[in-house]
Amino acid sequence: MNDTAFNISDRQPVIRQLDDAAINRIAAGEVVERPASAVKELVENAIDAGARRIEIAYADGGKTLIRVVDDGCGIVPEALPLALSRHATSKIDGSDLLNIHTFGFRGEALPSLGAVGRLTITSRAEGHSAHEISVSGGAMSAVKPAALSKGSVVELRDLFYATPARLKFMRTDRAESQAITDVVKRLAMAEPFVGFALRDVTGGGEGRVTFRVDAENGDLFDALHGRLARILGTEFAENSLRIDAEREGLHLTGFAALPTYSRGSAVAQYLFVNGRPVRDKLLVGALRGAYFDFLSRDRHPAAALFLDCDPHLVDVNVHPAKSEVRFRDPGMARGLIVSALRHALAEAGHRASSTVAGATLGAMRPEQTGPARVYQMDRPSQGALRSSYQAQAPGFEETAGVFSRVDVVEAAQQDTPAEQFPLGAARGQVHENYIIAQTADGMVIVDQHAAHERLVYEKLKKQMAANGVAAQALLIPEIVEMSDGDCARLMEIAPELSKLGLGIEPFGGGAIAVRETPAILGEVNAKAMLLDILDELADQGESIAVQAKIEAILSRVACHGSIRSGRWMRAEEMNALLREMEATPHSGQCNHGRPTYVELKLNDIERLFGRT
Repeated sequence: MNDTAFNISDRQPVIRQLDDAAINRIAAGEVVERPASAVKELVENAIDAGARRIEIAYADGGKTLIRVVDDGCGIVPEALPLALSRHATSKIDGSDLLNIHTFGFRGEALPSLGAVGRLTITSRAEGHSAHEISVSGGAMSAVKPAALSKGSVVELRDLFYATPARLKFMRTDRAESQAITDVVKRLAMAEPFVGFALRDVTGGGEGRVTFRVDAENGDLFDALHGRLARILGTEFAENSLRIDAEREGLHLTGFAALPTYSRGSAVAQYLFVNGRPVRDKLLVGALRGAYFDFLSRDRHPAAALFLDCDPHLVDVNVHPAKSEVRFRDPGMARGLIVSALRHALAEAGHRASSTVAGATLGAMRPEQTGPARVYQMDRPSQGALRSSYQAQAPGFEETAGVFSRVDVVEAAQQDTPAEQFPLGAARGQVHENYIIAQTADGMVIVDQHAAHERLVYEKLKKQMAANGVAAQALLIPEIVEMSDGDCARLMEIAPELSKLGLGIEPFGGGAIAVRETPAILGEVNAKAMLLDILDELADQGESIAVQAKIEAILSRVACHGSIRSGRWMRAEEMNALLREMEATPHSGQCNHGRPTYVELKLNDIERLFGRT
């Protein structure tokens, strides 16, 4: 072996203090990852300054220009040089690093930006004239008078020109622009009473507005609902449930979408802690846990949730970018999210998203082959319609092959008007699988197998919750070898696993003895199950592997025990199914998140036939 090594030297290493320019460039590598990071820091400073209108302009994906204009409180002239000094801030006094009520508090953003780009700050505080200061690559200019009516203008040019190696890691202008838009939208969700405007000025001139929202009015929920409708779309606003829950100092608000309004990825999940946008595994895991019983693994819920608490209950100083947080009681935060969302989903009852009807109408709409013909006619009253339908209804013998006993259903509904029921009254069954029901202002098409499958599944879950999960004792306990750390992590959740029928205990030397398994699962590979649980604990901080396996079995039992496709149903059976759906939570979607029924409004149906 070679006697010399790279880490061995005859000379004693010299410890030296880095200069401020090098320190700021190092800090910039943590705080300013890309142009969107710079936008985030500058917009957060504007919000902390009390701005009610913030305008952001960028060029070339933010690489050559980022400009943020606000109408906030501004900075007094003598404080401008201090604002560009490292760890100088007006947000905290340093006595309590947990009592943080603002976005910024580290005092790193402005000096870091000035170290890697050309930064200019123009500001005017009330009672003072406007002044300007510049810093380029860490070199600061003198403060000089400027022209500005109110607030601040922060302009950052040539980002990373002082560290050209960082430019090689930038993505395309389009990708960086999209990242900037995403950052601004997240901050706009957190501040519904603040107006935002985002402009792309690539090529010079006024450019084009890529995103704009005006300040909302009303109470918090109305303002938030309006802001989310403008950012996430009216479909999300129409198909989302209001969330408002509190537990031991934690307050959860926001909106979560119905399971039938799910997405193919987690792009529509927005989480905030004390108004700060975060990407936290604990919160994402809680959101997924709240929906896991309603969505298949390839579907993801949509939600915008705001968790507020005393600043001492959460540490936001975990990462320089402040995108991660750590709760003093993470179990409490997770439990609040899961219970609040499940309660809201239960209160939604049989409701399904309106997008299901829209997709159905789109599939039914014929292709236009020429100018649309327009028909105009008066719509008769519901009473006149009902009398007309009864007079025109053919006998059973004429329709047995097409409409499955329509006259029998009519007779069953004579004493009970259809308008009294949300899912209406059954009028027939087609293809021995789809129930057609008439509502007060439209019609409902129900998938009888999917609907009954959900009803049976909910009954099985209710029985399991009441009676507990039966455990099957193993004649010979299975010993699973693992590390001491993994063994300790499993034993911490042993009481929760025991409630699900999985009994474990330490066997010494880092081994776990599995003495009981859930009886409903039959023969179980205990080692594989424990390893799956450990993987979930490492990735998400909690595990639902055992519960998911049990409920998957219940789902299969419900599938086999439900009304099969192809079975003809009597009128009273169809109506009983509709009434049970109305009384059962989550019946609007099957066990995999697909809708169990489609509701079509009469106006939409008439529009299909040109009756406008």
